[in-house]
Amino acid sequence: DRITREDVERFIVDQKSKSRVTVAATPAARRVAHESGVALETVAGSGPRGRVQSTDVLATAKSIPSPTTEVNGREAEVVPLTSIRRTIAQRMQQSFQESPHIALTVDVDMTEAEATRKRFNTQTEKLGQPRITVTALMIKVVAWALVRNPYINASFNGDSISLWKDVSIGVATAAPQGLIVPVLKGADHLSVSEINMRLIDLAERARENKLKLEDVQGGTFTISNLGMFGIKQFRAVINPPESAILAVGAVVRKPIVVDEQDNVEVRPILSLTLSADHRVIDGIAAARFLSDLVIGLESPSMLLF
Repeated sequence: DRITREDVERFIVDQKSKSRVTVAATPAARRVAHESGVALETVAGSGPRGRVQSTDVLATAKSIPSPTTEVNGREAEVVPLTSIRRTIAQRMQQSFQESPHIALTVDVDMTEAEATRKRFNTQTEKLGQPRITVTALMIKVVAWALVRNPYINASFNGDSISLWKDVSIGVATAAPQGLIVPVLKGADHLSVSEINMRLIDLAERARENKLKLEDVQGGTFTISNLGMFGIKQFRAVINPPESAILAVGAVVRKPIVVDEQDNVEVRPILSLTLSADHRVIDGIAAARFLSDLVIGLESPSMLLF
């Protein structure tokens, strides 16, 4: 009999169906395999009864040598874009092309914030709880400032602006599959300790590729912290459909003038840079938000923890 196109298509579908049945793999492993272009049949599973885990797929992907080619007469390693990397590239390009970015920077004296965090950690250690991080304290203050400055917690809709009633803060996080932004929902209603525990949970699940779709959706504002890498100051690209993102640098000890008599002391100084969508946020609104952040971080005891 003559082989038709329908026969070929049916054969391909059957083969894919068999592959899904014969290879035992977790849903996360299948997703990572699809994103990285790794065939599950080539992956040795480390789970129960040889079930393929997402970490197995990532390990296999790393072991596959990247092809080389010539680009403009020069040899280069070719790294195919994963679906996550492609999505990030498209969203960042869209953001920078469509949103007129303005950036404002302030320096914050972190003396009181560090003292407050130290007092917190004295108590958390006694209770056997994890130490409060700078990021957790930062999120608490940011959430407080967003409530006071609703246009920072907003989105541009073309012919209208949505001022979100909920304060849901995304935290840019490096994960094996690429940059990801887990979201703390209702951050303005959480204590510092609750924020800290949720951050730990989200970071662990991000590293293990166990985040759910709802964990990365619904953000109204994003914080990007590169201070742990020694970056003192930088501009971040807004994560659409949000209208602003806060870039957090490293805390650096600097000599500063502390009073009207020009006395100088060495203080821990932090640089914060707000990137804002000028379609939604005027310069004065961005400045007021940063001013509130300075107040909250330099006098954190005024906030109710």
